[in-house]
Amino acid sequence: MASSPSFLPLICCLFLFSASMASAQLTANFYSQTCPTAMSIIRGAVSTAISRERRMGASLLRLHFHDCFVNGCDASVLLDDSATITGEKTARPNVNSIRGFEVVDTIKSQLERACPGVVSCADLLTVAARDATVALGGQTWNVVLGRRDSTTASLAAANSDLPSPFLDLPQLISEFGNKGFSPQEMVALTGAHEIGQARCGVFKERIYNETNIDPSFALAMQRNCPRTGGDGNLAPLDSTTPTVFDNAFFRNLVNRRGLLHSDQQIYSGGSTNAQVDRYRLNSAAFFTDFGNAMVKMGNLSPLTGTNGQIRTNCRRPN
Repeated sequence: MASSPSFLPLICCLFLFSASMASAQLTANFYSQTCPTAMSIIRGAVSTAISRERRMGASLLRLHFHDCFVNGCDASVLLDDSATITGEKTARPNVNSIRGFEVVDTIKSQLERACPGVVSCADLLTVAARDATVALGGQTWNVVLGRRDSTTASLAAANSDLPSPFLDLPQLISEFGNKGFSPQEMVALTGAHEIGQARCGVFKERIYNETNIDPSFALAMQRNCPRTGGDGNLAPLDSTTPTVFDNAFFRNLVNRRGLLHSDQQIYSGGSTNAQVDRYRLNSAAFFTDFGNAMVKMGNLSPLTGTNGQIRTNCRRPN
């Protein structure tokens, strides 16, 4: 039965109240006594991984996004399939897309040696996303800690809740709005595409059939993304500085060089054009807004207190 409109404000208030209560239990110094070396362990391991492969920075950031957008920041995205769990790794937005699990395993092993059973996989992902962004040139932000790990995952939620690269602007605003983000925060978070790559299969339609695209850019992308086949071939989301977290992504959008349909939609004559213009001219404004939006994302429905568990192995429940 559909909810009566008169109850919607109450439902929204209850959601915001419960979310604020959960985030209130997260603190910046959560591990200061129980694992004082946790932050330096994660930062060092992330730096090592990125020095070996700069693309890994984007992969770690993406893992955090894809975790938090599915039932909150609970490390469910890391769970392998088992006899009792159908994980999220094979969801349409994730299969052959998300990566970096071995790096997470390495970091978790180091944390377990230093402080057994203390640091959650959910907090590991949150900190690694921040440290990866900083390692590639972005600005830091304060991460609050104390999340716990889920014992289950949801393939269905991963298929339904992760925004598609084929969405138009109103759909993007709606999808992010469902998670509590304003259109302005949505644009800031889309700036994560300053780094990383996408598979040909998700941008093929754009480079061959769309008109809101620079012709020379489309032609360049077509060389590695044929009309038939090659769906797994990769191209950088930011063709200017693909492994540096700066504001070139927004300059590319103004020049109609957004790789994904959804990316170009935030500069397509709609309500978000002015914000893209602001970010392309002012990287400091983008860095600040991105950091604030990432803090908010990290507070999406965390498990705290006695909920969930601290997984010893991020790939499976204890």
